[in-house]
Amino acid sequence: MGKVLVLGATGGIGGEVARQMSASGWEVCALTRDVDKARRENSTLSWLKGDALNRQDVLSAARGCAVIVHAVNPPGYRNWAELVLPMIDNSIAAAIAKGATIVLPGTVYNFGPDAFPVLHEDSPQHPQTRKGAIRVQLEQRLEQASRQGARVLVVRAGDFFGARVANNWFAQGLVKAGKPVSAVSYPGVPGVAHQWAYLPDVARTLLELIERRASLDAFARFHMAGHVDTDGRQMTQAIQRVVLRRTGHQPRVGRFPWWLMKLMAPFVVTIREMQEMRYLWQTPLLLDNRRLVATLGREPHTPLEQAVEATLADLGCLPTPV
Repeated sequence: MGKVLVLGATGGIGGEVARQMSASGWEVCALTRDVDKARRENSTLSWLKGDALNRQDVLSAARGCAVIVHAVNPPGYRNWAELVLPMIDNSIAAAIAKGATIVLPGTVYNFGPDAFPVLHEDSPQHPQTRKGAIRVQLEQRLEQASRQGARVLVVRAGDFFGARVANNWFAQGLVKAGKPVSAVSYPGVPGVAHQWAYLPDVARTLLELIERRASLDAFARFHMAGHVDTDGRQMTQAIQRVVLRRTGHQPRVGRFPWWLMKLMAPFVVTIREMQEMRYLWQTPLLLDNRRLVATLGREPHTPLEQAVEATLADLGCLPTPV
């Protein structure tokens, strides 16, 4: 299939994309600062020592690569302003130098109320948050790169959940990774729709689009529908059903303690950044996936309860089957 460089392969979406591309026959190189630790966790990838913030490291790692998957983000929402744009600039430099395709897992942060509630790939981008403004700049730089020899593929999706990743709302808000589920804490407003994206489905979508990259526009954007929770109850009820079936106990559903987050925000950077994104739980946002379906014929989609069970099991929230 060729050679691909994955930045962020030790994270959730980057790791899942790397695993699926390797299984599909790609030669996968991955950049990390701790090679020994990364090899212990996944020995099938070609791990290279380096930092996504170091341009020469990225340029060297991208040698011979047809695709660069840019799935690296500052942990816990921290230091976005200082880190996000320099990292994408390094990936852009490598892609232009090598004539490669940059693949970016996107978000809805770069849209504002004027684009709500249905988001299309070319909807206006007028965000009202700092992270949203950075995301707009990031995509603007990628569009410019597509006119300078690189190709770009952006796939936007809802809130991630899935195995082997605990840095998301599912694992830090609805449940607690590593603990039995006695209660589900829901951050959204009752009756307000919310979109979720199961990581293996996102990775499969990226892989199938990568394989069709030669037929796509130089700057191609797609939206995934994922799992649409129409009123804030589908996800919590799926968790309840899975836990009841596996443990005999049905957890209660309560409201997420935003009041506590407000009190802690001045003292904890990650919580302060989470607080800024609260509007995404108060407003119905729906990503229109018609362009994706027209290109692939359908959107990769794992049934919700199956996806929830696999996620809870991997997070250590369910008893191990005897």
